[in-house]
Amino acid sequence: MLTFLGNRLLQLIPTLFFVSVMIFLLQHLLPGDPALAMAGEERDPAVIAQIRAEYHLDQPLPQQYIAWIGGVLHGDLGESIRMKEGVRELVLEKLPVTAQLAAMAMIFAVAIGLTTGVLAAVKKDTAWDYAASVLALWGRSTPPFWLGIMLIVLFAVKLEWLPASGYVSPFENFWQSIASTIMPAFVLGNASAAVLMRHTRSAMLDALNSDYVRTARAKGLSERSVILKHAMRNALTPVITLGALELGGFLSGAVLTEQIFSIPGFGKLIVDAVFNRDYAVVQGVVLVTATVYIMLNLLADVLYVLVNPRLRA
Repeated sequence: MLTFLGNRLLQLIPTLFFVSVMIFLLQHLLPGDPALAMAGEERDPAVIAQIRAEYHLDQPLPQQYIAWIGGVLHGDLGESIRMKEGVRELVLEKLPVTAQLAAMAMIFAVAIGLTTGVLAAVKKDTAWDYAASVLALWGRSTPPFWLGIMLIVLFAVKLEWLPASGYVSPFENFWQSIASTIMPAFVLGNASAAVLMRHTRSAMLDALNSDYVRTARAKGLSERSVILKHAMRNALTPVITLGALELGGFLSGAVLTEQIFSIPGFGKLIVDAVFNRDYAVVQGVVLVTATVYIMLNLLADVLYVLVNPRLRA
């Protein structure tokens, strides 16, 4: 196991290097000049030159990249041009918000997707199977912005059960924090639940038709034991991959959901940074997101080994 982890960690180094280069180059392809945007309406040439020198914008791209990646390797993600605050501090402030939202969304996705997927496979070609398929189709085809607005109208405006927008830290008020994030978490996890349901159903059908499941049934094991201990455990391998990818997608793709519910997470931070041409913030946030995404894939590989004993060799 340690050798496996060591090899996988070594593979991450060139991957992260390539990602950092792509982030840096693509960011500089965006139209606009941050120095001109910061200089104000008068755009004094002396002020513009000072801004370019302060943020190394007057240097060639290779030198800018070396300066940036050198700071990253020392834990310095740079400074926000607009907010005059360290990018690392901004990331540490916003990441827990989006992480909480992503974790709650994953709970919804797994609870709905796995349950309906297993039920649809066990009850194949019955009303339960058709109902689960309709639910998956609805979840995948429903626009997140429409679903978010409908939930706000129902639970915040009509019933007044939940706050319409905003965010409360769980360290300030735990239950208020849950109340402020439960709707956006459901919106974020809804589509993923549909995908998980379809993959779980397919994997479970393959497992239920396999020889080892027929052998378990021939030995007289209960149907509950056959489904949960034999079929479901082997069917989890592809679902783990999808779950890791979806969780990474929650962290990087919660922009629209955070905008609808006015949640001050990664989504709002990167949208504001793109519009303000805040290179350091965009590069730092995307690099952190990419790193988390890659680490989640590593976690999925580790879970493969734990779930499937055949891979331990």
